[in-house]
Amino acid sequence: MDHTTAPKETTLLITHHEYTKPAPRFPLGLVSEAYRPYLELIRIEKPTGTILMFWPFAWGLTMAAYTTGLPFGTYLISLAKALLHAFILRSSACTINDIFDRKMDAGVERTKHRPLASGRVSVLAATTYLIMQYALGVTFLYFTESGLALWVALSQLLPLFAIYPLLKRITHWPQAWLGFAMNFGFVTAWISISKAVNYPVFLVAMASCWCWTMLYDTIYACQDIRDDVKMNVRSTAILWGTWIRPLLIVCGVTFVSMLAVAGILNNQGTPYFVVSVGGTVLHLVWQSRTVDLDVPKSCWTNFNRNGQLGWIVWGGLSLAVVVGAR
Repeated sequence: MDHTTAPKETTLLITHHEYTKPAPRFPLGLVSEAYRPYLELIRIEKPTGTILMFWPFAWGLTMAAYTTGLPFGTYLISLAKALLHAFILRSSACTINDIFDRKMDAGVERTKHRPLASGRVSVLAATTYLIMQYALGVTFLYFTESGLALWVALSQLLPLFAIYPLLKRITHWPQAWLGFAMNFGFVTAWISISKAVNYPVFLVAMASCWCWTMLYDTIYACQDIRDDVKMNVRSTAILWGTWIRPLLIVCGVTFVSMLAVAGILNNQGTPYFVVSVGGTVLHLVWQSRTVDLDVPKSCWTNFNRNGQLGWIVWGGLSLAVVVGAR
């Protein structure tokens, strides 16, 4: 073997490695590198957060449509507005979260490359970006909501998600607050359609959604337990310790039970109880049997599966609206 060729081969390998650098995830590759960090800041390449934000809107909207006999065309338009509302909410929530958590994120392996933690976006630029998102959100809500629905929506946009990142520093229950912040869309969507407050349904549905958020966000937090302890970040994943799985089961059982009670209170038909409630039970059992809470990749996969679970609940609800079954 001619050893004089080794340096050239090494150079070629390095050059080839740099050339085959993985392309950014869709849709980040559609914009220049100068603007890419701002899309990363709102997690546009990771849609599960928006999906999880959207489902309470869709569920509340569909349950209200079922009771009011909302025309199907109007229902579809309202659903599209809810999706845009959820996207704006999630985007601003991610931005303010990263502003507060930039130093913590820098010490966590999974989050150290985020735009603020890595220094690719300055705090001033991110704050300006956040103000623009808030301005867009307030304008959108002003033209799409009114009365009580508008005030409920504004409370979710502004204070609820601004408080959440601060709680990681003082309590092991930030997920409990997130359970309220993520799911207020149910109330907003219901009131925007029915123009009435149904406290029994609201309380039960919110309790159900709260347990669901506790379940999926605790699993999400399991990805970073070691780094979070080092950075003094608190979560239910750290608090529950070896009791995580039993308590997740409790959250899941309560989630499904409250779904069933909400259906009874709203006089939902057979499709809801078969598809929404029954399907959710099967999906949660599957999740429980397949997730490995000690493996970050498994936790991330399971977190994403909860975004898919929303289709099951919405499927039974929307089927009842389409066929008019009671």
